[in-house]
Amino acid sequence: MMKTNHQLGIGTTGGTLLGIIGQLGMHDMLRTALLAAIGAVVSFAVTWLLQRLWRRRH
Repeated sequence: MMKTNHQLGIGTTGGTLLGIIGQLGMHDMLRTALLAAIGAVVSFAVTWLLQRLWRRRH
């Protein structure tokens, strides 16, 4: 019984994700990837800067 529920959950999740991906255009995915990359770089830079400032104070 549990195996059937697990397979059903995987199938439902996979179908939902494929349905969402099918509705998104390539432009939307590229924009999302670009924004994620910019966010990661900014997060890294701010963390690095704060660590340097923290070390100078202590």
